Amino acid sequence: MHHDTTLEEDRADRPEPRRILARSGFGAADPLFAADLRASTDLTQAREVVASHASRLWTESTRTGSDPVDDRPLYWARLVLRSRLRAWEPCFPLSVQEHTELLHLFETASRGITDLDFPPGDRWLRVVVTGFDPFHLDTDLEYSNPSGAAALDLHGWTFPVGERTAVVRAAVFPVRWSDFDAGLVEEALADQYGVADAVITLSRGRPDRFDLEVWNGVWRGGGADNLDVSRTGRAPIPGEHAPEWTRSSLPVQRIVDAVAGRHRVVANTEVTEVPADGDAPVTRPRGPSKDSLARRGGGGDYLSNEIAYRNTLLRDRAGAKAAAGHVHLPQTSRPAEHADTLAQTRAIVATVAAEGPEATAEPEESEES
Repeated sequence: MHHDTTLEEDRADRPEPRRILARSGFGAADPLFAADLRASTDLTQAREVVASHASRLWTESTRTGSDPVDDRPLYWARLVLRSRLRAWEPCFPLSVQEHTELLHLFETASRGITDLDFPPGDRWLRVVVTGFDPFHLDTDLEYSNPSGAAALDLHGWTFPVGERTAVVRAAVFPVRWSDFDAGLVEEALADQYGVADAVITLSRGRPDRFDLEVWNGVWRGGGADNLDVSRTGRAPIPGEHAPEWTRSSLPVQRIVDAVAGRHRVVANTEVTEVPADGDAPVTRPRGPSKDSLARRGGGGDYLSNEIAYRNTLLRDRAGAKAAAGHVHLPQTSRPAEHADTLAQTRAIVATVAAEGPEATAEPEESEES
């Protein structure tokens, strides 16, 4: 049975991604994966092949010592191998559902989602950090996403916090509405509440500044994703009633006070809402008013706002005390431009680990808010 490739997978066959893969050495992953797939004689063996090759991509991408940290080889290699798996014709019967499950296994293992586990014991402070794939690739196929680079940089990092040791596990999410519709955020992060002390989501934001997004809205504003698909309306959140707004529990003001560097760090409390007594959107600099309808969170109305919303809603539904929230990183587009951003991101993560969740008091309003 023929399986069509996706728009994302088709881009991976263009010259710029091929050059990135050749320079990085990740281009060798394709023939090795293809050979092992051809040698698979049953579904169990195929699962082992998919899981091992996907995990190897993640492991190789998160090896320490890479300078500069580059998220692009992982992104493009994943798409090349996905297209290989999509077109694979096994020598044994394979149902459509089983094939779909293999594709999903490949995605989660190559994104670090299956590697979000921590050592046991009370000595550890457990921190989850997530980033995103490159996007806006029709503008520039060589784009890098600093949040994805930060996730690769942070995965496996340990550092002292008083008498305990913080340990970071990371994952990278797709820029695709369909994966959020299917519950990938909940699959990855729901079980972290009750385990993790902090869950910090990252994405690429505005030039020259970090935005600590205080409020997150349930509204999607129609932005096109990496499949050129748009979504507008309330996000389809699993479970019963989903509120219009959720809020960060990161120690926002402490981060603003403590983290210095090339880029400004701003507590962003601005939202766009439809007030309870109105019918048109208005912008409020200090957060939503009572019973308003969300139109833009502090992080906007795209997937960065949505992962922030879904993550903090998971925290609330679990009744967890973990520090949870979203940070927009400065807008850079090449690995060589990320160095200052990655250093300050480490300082933000260290501050969160040291301070724990924020108290309920409002953060002080920034002049940028």
